[in-house]
Amino acid sequence: MRQVEKSVGRKLDALNFFLADVRDGLGPYLAIYLLTERKWDEARIGAVMSLAMLAGILAQTPAGVLIDRSRAKRGWMAAAAIGVTAACLALPLVDQFPLVAATQVVAHAAGSIFAPGVAALSLGIVGLGAFAGRVGRNEAFNHAGNAAAAAIAGISAYFYGPITVFWLIGAMALASVAATLSIPREAIDDDIARGLAHRDDDEPASPDQPSGYRVLLTCRPLLIFAIATVLFHFANAAMLPLVGQKLALVNRDLGTTLMSVCIIAAQIVMVPVAIIVGRKADSWGRKPIFAAALGVLALRGALYPISNNPYWLVSVQLLDGVGAGIFGALFPLVVADLTRGTGHFNVSQGAIATATGIGAALSTGVAGFIVVKAGYDAAFLSLAAIAAIGLGLFAALMPETKSTAAPYQGRTPETSNDGAARVISAREPAR
Repeated sequence: MRQVEKSVGRKLDALNFFLADVRDGLGPYLAIYLLTERKWDEARIGAVMSLAMLAGILAQTPAGVLIDRSRAKRGWMAAAAIGVTAACLALPLVDQFPLVAATQVVAHAAGSIFAPGVAALSLGIVGLGAFAGRVGRNEAFNHAGNAAAAAIAGISAYFYGPITVFWLIGAMALASVAATLSIPREAIDDDIARGLAHRDDDEPASPDQPSGYRVLLTCRPLLIFAIATVLFHFANAAMLPLVGQKLALVNRDLGTTLMSVCIIAAQIVMVPVAIIVGRKADSWGRKPIFAAALGVLALRGALYPISNNPYWLVSVQLLDGVGAGIFGALFPLVVADLTRGTGHFNVSQGAIATATGIGAALSTGVAGFIVVKAGYDAAFLSLAAIAAIGLGLFAALMPETKSTAAPYQGRTPETSNDGAARVISAREPAR
């Protein structure tokens, strides 16, 4: 019997809170900074963001492989946080397109470590039985951290200018490194963290456990889910930057502050949404919840063109909290369902994250082009149509994954309210 203390769950909470402002680098603030401070047009901004996202795409699967194979997950996450921060802090020192793009390429490549890293730490600490609740709690603290960081960024930018966003990332990075290294190494089961069945040291590995790569290539639901995530991110990724640009054009002096209001509004909604998804995903099922995320995304894109009023734009942005809150909490659960027992949970996450990155990279570049040629309303409606197509395909083709998971033999945790678990050795019967 192995006891996982509640304090470990609290340290995971802290990690997700402080990592929130680091894992995406400058995020939508990059568009505001380049538009208002560098006077770049939307097409150049979209190109930089697309190049950065492409770097993240190429790094996703290798990052998953690294996290699967490494027993130094905490160290890699700390190094990634430092890399993202260094790249972002270099941005104000350069002004040429290639150099600006290079800083963001480095930031996004390093940031690809965080998603599989957090998921692996969580799974390795609480086990599969408590994973849904832990993921929901992770997302809740991540969104709370985003909201807090956005509030600080908005207030400080109002008084001291957009440059304060860069220093905020640095402070949050140091805190995230401390939180990561505070998690005891012995609290993490590396076999469980990669999705392997837990076994005794003298028990031989099962020879018929499927390869993670074969699962990626032959698992039809995994491929369908990957397509759905591509369409989700194609429709979603450009919306917030476009809203930020519209707000900045209305009032350039308040562009960063208004963007912070948008982020805070959405993140506040994401916190309860993530908690609800974590608690209800097993009883409600994964498919209807993810379908709801796609539907809300399509509605959001269709509502933005109705008015340019800042209050309207911020109000519609609240819907981002529903869609993104669902996706963040559900994504690792679906991947875990479809890769149980393979030992390649994190590389599978990385491969599907690569697909989502493709959608996101295409989103910003295509949306920026549409804005230049046809305006913001056309861009929003185009993104809404893509989300609607994704909803139709997902509803028609995707099965319910919680009932189709491969047999898994592992630890059955008894969970506490804070997402930590008391883990006991057990054998879960094959379904």
